[in-house]
Amino acid sequence: MSTRIAKPAPRMRKEPRQARSVATVEAIIEAGARVLSEIGWAGFSTNKVAEAAGVSIGSLYQYFPDKLALIDAIRRRHFDHVLSVIREAAAEKKPLRQFARELVRGMIAAHSIHPTLHQVLLDEAPGDRGSRAAHASFQARYLEHYAAAVAQYRRRLKDTETVARVLSSAVEGVIHNAARRNMLDAPELHKQLGELICAYLSGQGART
Repeated sequence: MSTRIAKPAPRMRKEPRQARSVATVEAIIEAGARVLSEIGWAGFSTNKVAEAAGVSIGSLYQYFPDKLALIDAIRRRHFDHVLSVIREAAAEKKPLRQFARELVRGMIAAHSIHPTLHQVLLDEAPGDRGSRAAHASFQARYLEHYAAAVAQYRRRLKDTETVARVLSSAVEGVIHNAARRNMLDAPELHKQLGELICAYLSGQGART
């Protein structure tokens, strides 16, 4: 995420409780992600998001005090999506190649919903203490799921956490670089990333 320092972003004014409110907030966040992906941080505004979501600016401000709060919600939704991918891929024992295939497919899908959104979140949108704390929480849960997967396929390891960190960093690095270069839909990328995961988790060449 962006390393620029900003004032702490206000969180949502209130949490939606009724189905209609939940739908409104989801529409705003989805519209925000779409607008951010299409025009970048420099042109991003709450007015444009409200128009894209088909709601009044007053309705948007009921939940989000400003565009930084909306960016925070967009980031958190992305984190939740990524966590669901690794959690579901590692949910039960399955053949290694199936796990790798599901993980690659899910991670690429999570970063392809709005093709340039992740690049904007990484390189343009400001970060603050709140976003860094959310990212730290996400990373902890992310590593837990990777560690669970590693434990399934590398059972004799003494240091599961380190292997989980290496594997998650490798997958994340490939996906993020591909997102920046608009290469997420390249079939060879899918294949090679899957092969990387299988080779590492099968312990090929490892002395551990």
